[in-house]
Amino acid sequence: MVGHAGAPWVAVVGIDGHRQAVAAQDGLQPAMSSVLSWLADDDKAGFRAKYAMAREIQADGFVDEMVEIADDRADDWIEKKNASGETTGWQENGEAIRRSQLRIATRQWVAEKLKPKKYGSKVEPDHGVVASEVSQLLEDINGKTRGLPNGR
Repeated sequence: MVGHAGAPWVAVVGIDGHRQAVAAQDGLQPAMSSVLSWLADDDKAGFRAKYAMAREIQADGFVDEMVEIADDRADDWIEKKNASGETTGWQENGEAIRRSQLRIATRQWVAEKLKPKKYGSKVEPDHGVVASEVSQLLEDINGKTRGLPNGR
């Protein structure tokens, strides 16, 4: 098992997309309880920083996986056969397609949480000001420096 001092596994967890809980089951990585303990320990600020960076890198890995999942059409169609076993056509495999959609949506959600500045939803403010209203206001002001035009 790799100790927490250097924690080289942290970068691997982020880069290749493995979740730490899964990696710990193979005996090569520390248990999740150990990781949570290190994250809570005030003396392990360096570990927390490396862990946070690895999780951000993991978000990039999830985005790459989303493209791979979307491009993989291997199970999208099922061969239809008649009673004698002859192929009669192909049928869309709705279950596989829905599972792929869920896998993509899940990775997207996690990536948004891990790296919100890069993958989070962009909120465009709409102040409800119409350009013609601004033009009219500027025309009404017409060089005045104080107060609102026409008692507004």
